[in-house]
Amino acid sequence: GAPSCSRSRSLPFEFERSRSESSGDEDEDEDDEEEEMEEEELEGDPGARLLGAKPSAGAACRLRERMINLAELTPYILCSICKGYFIDATTITECLHTFCKSCIVRHFYYSNRCPKCNIVVHQTQPLYNIRLDRQLQDIVYKLVVNLEEREKKQMHDFYKERGLEVPKPAVPQPVPASRGRPRKVLGSMFRIPPELDISILLEFIGANEGTGNFKPLEKKFVRVSGEATIGHVEKFLRRKMDLDPTCQVDIICGDHLLEHYQTLREIRQAIGESAVQ
Repeated sequence: GAPSCSRSRSLPFEFERSRSESSGDEDEDEDDEEEEMEEEELEGDPGARLLGAKPSAGAACRLRERMINLAELTPYILCSICKGYFIDATTITECLHTFCKSCIVRHFYYSNRCPKCNIVVHQTQPLYNIRLDRQLQDIVYKLVVNLEEREKKQMHDFYKERGLEVPKPAVPQPVPASRGRPRKVLGSMFRIPPELDISILLEFIGANEGTGNFKPLEKKFVRVSGEATIGHVEKFLRRKMDLDPTCQVDIICGDHLLEHYQTLREIRQAIGESAVQ
């Protein structure tokens, strides 16, 4: 080991001596040879790049480019319900899990929970809390070759087989330029969906007399869908008031004791508006 170490140490000194003795064109030739030797050493030694050496333009491009296998991205663009690629990718706003639009709409016919994390999306109308994710769908169409063309063809064949008119894609309409004095833009206004057609007032009988040690309701006015049942109202009260599972809850409208299976719309039609108070 000693001879090799001593030889490696003497190389720089011999190189400096040869440079000092040479002059003119010989210096330029040796400089070119030195640069060629350094380039060859850099190409052969990958660790040299880590020491601050600058690779050539072609090598830099090769370092930046990296081919990614589609299998690496597949878990992020697959619907967990149908196990296929996202079509009309739709995201639940409560938990940000994404599914195909047709898959999640069909699932909400039977359940109001997210099929992936089991969180309650909405007590009565889970379809209110889903949104189309157009950016993610564009990414899926760019990653999977011919997926968009195949989907459009299947949709076209579906409508043609049933004699229906093929829906045209929505085209964004250009906003006309306003002339004259600019109009004042109003802020967004909250509008209650027409499906929430029932307003109920929840009052705890005996609360004024201090009956029991129950947590009071923060808000006694609730607006829900008429398809909600008395069972839904009872679950709402149990959660808001932290009631014990053994505690019995009776819900009364006027002088009528209501059953769990009755919907609020049926109760309004049967009892009438006069019994609301």
